[in-house]
Amino acid sequence: MTTIWTFSTSPLLLAFLAVIWIGAGWLSWANWRRRGGKGVAANELLRFVVVTLILFTLCKPERVRRIYKSDPPEIVVLTDVSGSMTSQDVEYEGRIIRREDWLKGRMETNFWKSLENSGAKVRLEPFAMGPTNENVLPDGSDLNKAMDSARVRSKNLKVMLMISDGDWNVGDSPLVAASQLRSARVPVYTVSVGADRSLPDLLLEPVAVPAFGLLGEQISIPFKVRSHLPRDVRAMVSLTSAGGVDVKKQVVIPPYGTVQDSVVWSPRALGEYTLTINIPVQPEERLTDNNQQSFHISVRTEKLKVLVVESLPRWEYRYLRNALVRDPGVEVNTLLYHPELGPGQGPHYLQKFPGTKEQLSEYDVVFIGDVGLGGDEMTTADADLLKGLIEQQGSGLVFLPGSRGRQLSFKGHPLADLMPVTLDEQKVEGVSQVSESNLLLTNEGKGHFLTMLAADENLNEAIWKNLPGFYWSAAVMRARPGAQVLAVHSNLRNTAGRIPLLATRPYGNGEVLFMGTDSAWRWRRGVEDRYHYRFWGQVARWMAHKRKMAQGQGVRLAFSPENPQLNDNIFLQATIMDLSSAAGQEAMRAKIISPSGATETIEFNSVTGGWGVFKGSFVVREGGTYKVQVFSASGKHKLDTEIIVSQPKVEKTGQPANAGVLRDIAVMTGGKHGGIDRFEEILRAIIALPEKEPIEERFRLWANAWWAGAMLFLLAIYWAFRKVLGLI
Repeated sequence: MTTIWTFSTSPLLLAFLAVIWIGAGWLSWANWRRRGGKGVAANELLRFVVVTLILFTLCKPERVRRIYKSDPPEIVVLTDVSGSMTSQDVEYEGRIIRREDWLKGRMETNFWKSLENSGAKVRLEPFAMGPTNENVLPDGSDLNKAMDSARVRSKNLKVMLMISDGDWNVGDSPLVAASQLRSARVPVYTVSVGADRSLPDLLLEPVAVPAFGLLGEQISIPFKVRSHLPRDVRAMVSLTSAGGVDVKKQVVIPPYGTVQDSVVWSPRALGEYTLTINIPVQPEERLTDNNQQSFHISVRTEKLKVLVVESLPRWEYRYLRNALVRDPGVEVNTLLYHPELGPGQGPHYLQKFPGTKEQLSEYDVVFIGDVGLGGDEMTTADADLLKGLIEQQGSGLVFLPGSRGRQLSFKGHPLADLMPVTLDEQKVEGVSQVSESNLLLTNEGKGHFLTMLAADENLNEAIWKNLPGFYWSAAVMRARPGAQVLAVHSNLRNTAGRIPLLATRPYGNGEVLFMGTDSAWRWRRGVEDRYHYRFWGQVARWMAHKRKMAQGQGVRLAFSPENPQLNDNIFLQATIMDLSSAAGQEAMRAKIISPSGATETIEFNSVTGGWGVFKGSFVVREGGTYKVQVFSASGKHKLDTEIIVSQPKVEKTGQPANAGVLRDIAVMTGGKHGGIDRFEEILRAIIALPEKEPIEERFRLWANAWWAGAMLFLLAIYWAFRKVLGLI
């Protein structure tokens, strides 16, 4: 380390300052000779010193300290190992390989040895993730932190080489670290790996699929297709299992667009299935190994308990009851309020409505036919129980009105608020027509689980158009807010539009369905029970789905959302199946074990109403499988289940390389940028760099505030001393 003083002045200015300095000295000497005395001599000497300091400052004096590094120069090589480097878009030696494979090939050549031969110390630093905290996804790329950390750790950093695709999605902008490197006079040389535009390709992106399904249930399998082709692509998406192709669906993908849709799969047997969604490879595609996605799904069976409540044994009631009785996955009980003969008799018949919460809570789905309040049918207490069952325990409710118009008697009772539609009170007996009408599927109904009578959506729509129609329908005015209309009357409409006849609506924890015609039994014409049984079987399973998510010893568990993602708040609802007073007062807890092994215990809050419902929630901070153990204080109620949390992929594969940010880093720091074709050229440029100049630290005395303050202080002493001497 050496220290020198430098001045910034011209010869003319220096001569001018010398003249002023000599003149100031002569003036001080003359004043002392004229007035005499030691006090005058000291005062004039102080003035001369102040003038000398001012003239010295005008020469802009600077103290320069040069620091010479004794450590060898360092070269840091940053290599990107993030998820985006798995993209396959590098054209190399006539093949298309992954970005990480090209980088791996360069690493195997030990290219950094040539940099070490230049006398520098080379340090290899792979990077991917950003800083560790609960809000950062583990698959992110933080270019800023990678560069800044390397700068801080280095003692004598000469140059930095970054090999990356430029994808940064975590942390501050890389230009923040680049500006600090520029201040430290450290150039950054960058090599972008990957194509600057997407290769012609179709790819199926990963999506969250259901972890389980019930046998006989329509299971929706979502898919997402992204196109990097300059034309419309009409392709057939197929879902295959070990037995072959199960479902096909045609989609049209716009140029450079995305299509997100789903196929409906009906499992034929219990077991564990590995399913594959596939889209055909197009002739111009450069990549052919990303046109399919495989996943695992478990198909199990659960015995559903269904209650059918009716008055007159009309045809729809008879065929519906037969369909449910013959369904091996359904246990059905029937309550027939015959207005003339009294309650129906026989197997599976009840003599009265389940009058307690314990009795009614056993049912997963309740069908309410042409039944109402009073008249030896349902009582207000029965309706209160039914509303609580749907609202709190998550059971399903199906309204099947009839020509007696008895469901209008629910008006004034909260049970009427559950209905997805508003009925016309002026037309109690409904609407009868001479000509046959049909159910016309809406856009929402064309792909809904309840209306899928065929695996293919286009074939399903054709089936509905050809189903036998009906002559009677309920008098509906409009759908209620929040209802999803699946089918409308093919002929009738009013000021609100077409008359909704098939609609669903969530209420509390359950689902409610309205079927505005009692002629679904006519769908049997020519095909027997194919469509009629399938429709009502799907209804029962879809409406009972929430109650069958997980069940253990004396308790069942439902959670929402069913397919949670990272940082979601998962709401848990534990329902005790034994509704005795002692059981309902027990404390319920849940032990949550995260994928990393961290444990959290949550306390459930009891929901008022006496339905044995407890609610709690927790926030997921990791992706993967969470183990959930629900238990009561007494240990009589236990349940073990798993919740799979999907983690959004921050690192996108198949995206073009972000060469722009790498170029900006190189330009800002005085380095160079290039693609993989300029890799050797960039290495030679780094080797040719001269030795790093010593660090200079400059102290500008002429611009220092303390220096200016000191001169003002001396001037103040001078003027005060003059006053004391009586020179003013």
